[in-house]
Amino acid sequence: MAEPCVVVATMFAKPGQEELVEKTLRAAAPAVHSEPGCLRYALHRRIGEPGRFVMIEKWASKEALRAHGQSAALREVGAALGDALTGPAEVLVFDALPAGDPELGAL
Repeated sequence: MAEPCVVVATMFAKPGQEELVEKTLRAAAPAVHSEPGCLRYALHRRIGEPGRFVMIEKWASKEALRAHGQSAALREVGAALGDALTGPAEVLVFDALPAGDPELGAL
């Protein structure tokens, strides 16, 4: 059975582009939520730093994550934000290491 993976993707908006970045990422969420294997796709912004956006994701498998990387939704986000970000997103992929309470100790 495939193991789920967790992704933390961080993006930095150029000054003045924060609203566009937020709007684009929010608009993409419903399409990503419907992708096979998407277990979580949740947008966050760092408190006190309006240009730093973090997407916390959980995918049913690394294969589902790879398919997401080729998805139309992600291509559309890339096209819309190409000039709005300071650089490419930092994408970190993690294997889950559940600990303690099954509900509290894992995403």
